[in-house]
Amino acid sequence: MQLPEDFIRETRLLMGEERFNCFMEAFNEDAPVSIRINPKIMRKEKSHSSLNTVPWCEEGFYLEGRPQFTFDPLFHAGCYYVQEAASMFVTHVLKEMRDEKLEMKEVLDLCAAPGGKSTAMRSVLPEDCVLVSNEPVPTRAQILLENITKWGAKNCIVTNNYPRDFKKAKTKFDLILCDVPCSGEGMFRKDPATISEWSLQNVEKCWRLQREIVADAWECLNPGGILIYSTCTYNTKENEENVRWILDTYEAEALDIPVDPSWNITGSLLEGFDAPVYRFIPGITRSEGLFICALRKMRKGKAETLISHSSLKILTTDLPQGVFPRVDLPYQEALHYLRGEALVLSPNTPRGIVTVTYKGFPLGPAKNIGNRANNLYPKPWRIKTTHLPKEEIKIIDIQ
Repeated sequence: MQLPEDFIRETRLLMGEERFNCFMEAFNEDAPVSIRINPKIMRKEKSHSSLNTVPWCEEGFYLEGRPQFTFDPLFHAGCYYVQEAASMFVTHVLKEMRDEKLEMKEVLDLCAAPGGKSTAMRSVLPEDCVLVSNEPVPTRAQILLENITKWGAKNCIVTNNYPRDFKKAKTKFDLILCDVPCSGEGMFRKDPATISEWSLQNVEKCWRLQREIVADAWECLNPGGILIYSTCTYNTKENEENVRWILDTYEAEALDIPVDPSWNITGSLLEGFDAPVYRFIPGITRSEGLFICALRKMRKGKAETLISHSSLKILTTDLPQGVFPRVDLPYQEALHYLRGEALVLSPNTPRGIVTVTYKGFPLGPAKNIGNRANNLYPKPWRIKTTHLPKEEIKIIDIQ
């Protein structure tokens, strides 16, 4: 794998020789594969206990390889989410906020697609907390809507707006996650295509855009509220220097998040800057690259609730609403359903809308008209491949 010379030079200076050598060695290994199990499974099943746990996320587990997730109906049912291990650290951060009795009635994930951090947040937020999961890019917002819908959690709103739209709407939140667009250095091992997109010029473009996003988000944060700033990149311009800018520009404090030394999380790499920040580096932590920092908006004034969604673009699915009879399918038939094919159900199946399930977990709706059931699974969600596996793919063992 050929990395850009500018990146190698800058990253060696940043990390130092010993840390940089560990980092480069990681490119000779496969990227770790990890999943985060939906709490509805964690409560019902104990079969995941044989998997290797992600240490900073009790719902996260490493897999030995990368299976064909497409052919596991439980994946489509939202029983688990395929997520890079470092990104799961947001659950640890939120649990620390929860333990500090931070009031969380309204939470915003500002740049949320494809939905990994949103579903992670929803799993640990208070049940009565409303999570607004937003994505500015329309095509990516539809993917976000799909993943949030499949996760099946309540009190979720999916929106398709720019950060400035929330400021214009005068919305207020107790916590905002700014997982900002970045130069993607932390994706190099997982997605080599990102290497060709990297340049020093793009780094310059990114850190400026990130500050614009943070400026809009800060206006939407309640006094005493928390902004979680994160990237999947290594350089200090997009990370420590942006955090320092936030601290210098706003009345903010960076929060110390307790971590276990065995996790091998790296702190600040910017000389003279020792605020609590958390950096995941391949070869040092078992993950890809991530940088994260939690900042509190100093109290000045009274906290407000979310004023109005009326001026925001809210996305909803066109799935039938209501509680319908359930029809459980065996493995091969479940795959045919996920591919969008019509079904032939047992004669005693009620006419009308039914919910198709696999091992008891809902996949989607169908309309039973007697001699067949018309498939109502959304077209954009369907499996595109024409070749299906002959044997069942099992990622988590549910009886």
